[in-house]
Amino acid sequence: MFQSSTQTMVEKGIEMKKNYETFASVYDAIMDDSLYEKWTDFSLRHFPKDKKKLLELACGTGIQSIYFKQAGFDVTGLDLSQEMLDVAEKRAQTAGLTIPFIQGNMLDLSQAGCYDLVTCYSDSICYMQDEVEVGDVFQEVYAHLHDGGIFIFDVHSTYQIDEVFPGYSYHENAEDFAMVWDSYADEPPHSVVHELTFFVQDEDGRFTRYDEIHEERTYELLTYDILLEQAGFTDVKVYADFEDRAPTETSKRWFFVAQK
Repeated sequence: MFQSSTQTMVEKGIEMKKNYETFASVYDAIMDDSLYEKWTDFSLRHFPKDKKKLLELACGTGIQSIYFKQAGFDVTGLDLSQEMLDVAEKRAQTAGLTIPFIQGNMLDLSQAGCYDLVTCYSDSICYMQDEVEVGDVFQEVYAHLHDGGIFIFDVHSTYQIDEVFPGYSYHENAEDFAMVWDSYADEPPHSVVHELTFFVQDEDGRFTRYDEIHEERTYELLTYDILLEQAGFTDVKVYADFEDRAPTETSKRWFFVAQK
């Protein structure tokens, strides 16, 4: 999900005006930029050619929304964090693009309108508290898709959560930046906790600490299939790791393409 590049951090020039701007910039700096191209390419392969009105759930700081906009879609971004959306709006303005960004919860899309296409990438579904909330998201998406519309999302596989993440540890130290990232297995089945701590040097030479805890949970493929069916989706296809191939026992990321 993330890349480890202090050079990228420096090149992107983190502004230290406000805490949220700092952390949002840190978030962007540690993300693997190549993933946005992969999400875009996967989407383009599975979007109907005549569908253009797109809602990106959990849009964060707007990078993926910009990719979609530049690909010719009528994009709206939605995220729970207004702080992230503030950064997204600045990013779109800098790129000379007009993209509506909505502060909201994917568990309630009543104010979002209806769309031809809905995406939810970067394993954002895994941040739902339990499978009831996952099902609620699917129902909300279904209700706000036009007939024939497509919903695409990705999640961590059970292999990724159970075998790859637990015990993962990454520490990086540089002159003006340090990061500590540790992951642990959590109590619920197929769940993990990521503890991230950043130390970022400000203009006065002092380091400010930022802490975040990310709790993620995934489910068996069959569970997702059942929840999608209960929401109303009847045509669901599953792929793995950004490719148009079926998941294997060691696939790390599952992709679902569901049609209304």
